[in-house]
Amino acid sequence: MKILVAVKRVVDYNVKVRAKADGTGVETANVKMSMNPFDEIAVEEAVRLREAGKAQEIVAISLGVAACQDTIRTALAMGADRGILVETDAELQPLAVAKLLKAVVEKENPDLVILGKQAIDDDANQTGQMLAALLGWPQGTFASKVELGDGTVNVTREIDGGLETVALKLPVLVTADLRLNEPRFVKLPNIMKAKKKPLEVLKPADLGVDVAPRLVTLKVQEPPKRQAGIKVGGVAELVDKLHNEAHVI
Repeated sequence: MKILVAVKRVVDYNVKVRAKADGTGVETANVKMSMNPFDEIAVEEAVRLREAGKAQEIVAISLGVAACQDTIRTALAMGADRGILVETDAELQPLAVAKLLKAVVEKENPDLVILGKQAIDDDANQTGQMLAALLGWPQGTFASKVELGDGTVNVTREIDGGLETVALKLPVLVTADLRLNEPRFVKLPNIMKAKKKPLEVLKPADLGVDVAPRLVTLKVQEPPKRQAGIKVGGVAELVDKLHNEAHVI
């Protein structure tokens, strides 16, 4: 079995994101970047499946600028066998990402594709579902448990009412939720080994995909600072202020 895992380079989750002064986006210059946390979970799940003897090869793929190679190398250090970078300086929106991944899936023919359920930069939560639709594959989204069988996979997924388990036939697309696993700590020897693992670089034109943005960001700005609260003397005063000042009741 071959597993394809998509990984995205995002602003590190420990960094406070700030809008650019001109409002064109968020500041990324001299900002620590790392792998999207949900994608780390996806890579970890793929590695665990291979360690259990249920997969033979893991391919990590990223899309974006040349610096995304660092994100792929992290996935390789975690245990992926080889990497693919679709290099472009264009702004990649979810549909363009899904189309690029579809082209790579058709090229690589994996049995299982695992993505993080969403990226922490745009929180779109769209790419996995779009990719499954484009491929015509069954999908198990928000997965908290993945069990591979003989040509099938059972995915326990988190829904509003609790948990739901779906039985799907391979090939399958899965998006990883927070509670699927806890990613391993990458050791230095594995980081050094990752530098020698193969990494293929492609362009969107090589895959025949138009990545021109369909949406335009007009302005990015930080939310206004929250005003200080006030103390009230009792329920009557609270109700009065909610009714006459806040106009919420």
